[in-house]
Amino acid sequence: MNRTDRLYALVEELRAVAPRPRSARWLAERFEVSVRTVERDISALQQGGVPIWAEPGRTGGYCVSREHTLPPVNFTPQEAMAMAVALQSMGAAPFRSAAETAMRKLVFAMGGDDAQAARDLAARVHFLRDEPVPERVPRLIADALAQPRVLRIAYGDRAGTRTTREIEPLGYVESSAVWYLIAWCRMRDGIRAFRIDRILDVTVTAEMPEPRVLTPADIEIVYGTLEPLTL
Repeated sequence: MNRTDRLYALVEELRAVAPRPRSARWLAERFEVSVRTVERDISALQQGGVPIWAEPGRTGGYCVSREHTLPPVNFTPQEAMAMAVALQSMGAAPFRSAAETAMRKLVFAMGGDDAQAARDLAARVHFLRDEPVPERVPRLIADALAQPRVLRIAYGDRAGTRTTREIEPLGYVESSAVWYLIAWCRMRDGIRAFRIDRILDVTVTAEMPEPRVLTPADIEIVYGTLEPLTL
C-alpha cells in the first residue's frame, strides 16, 4: 500500500471505530509499517487539517470524529478492472443496474490515462458462457428495499402453479447465482423466499408496510452458511 492510500485508510479505520481510539502499535500492525511511520502519517494528517487527537493512558490512542472523512481516492486501473469483473459476474442481481451506473461514474471520474489503462486491462479479460446470461431483474423488484411499498405479485412455484400475493419486501438472498426476494407474505402470514425469476408480474401499491426486523434466523436456511453483505 502506498503512502497516499495508507493515509486515507488510516482516517477510515479511525472513523470506523469512533469514538473509541486505536493505538499507534495497533495501526502499525494493521498496515504492516513501523510505529514511527504511523506517527509520521498521523502528524501529516493533522497538519493537513484532519481533526485527529490523542487520548492518553493504557487504553488510549488516536481518535477522529465519525463524521469526518476524506474525498475518495481515485481508483487505480487495476481496481477499476476488478470492479468491472465483479459487475460482469453479478448475473441477474437486483443491483446490477445500479452497479452499471456506478461503474460509469467511476470511469468518468478517473484521469484520462488511468481510464484508458483500465480499458486496456479489461480488454485482456474474457468470460466463457455455457448458458445465456439471465434476464435483468425488473426495476420494481430491484427497488423494493430502497423504496418500501407493499408489492402485489404473480408468482409461479416449482410446479408451475400461479398465485397472486401481497408481500412486504424485507431483503435479498443469493444462492448459486440465483436471487431470492425475502418478504412477509400476507397470504401465508409469514416470511417466505420468492425466487426472483419466478415472479411473473409485479405491481407497486401505495401502501407502506409497517417496519419489520429481518434476522438470519427468520430466513431459516437449512444448509450452507448465510453470509451478510458488508461495506
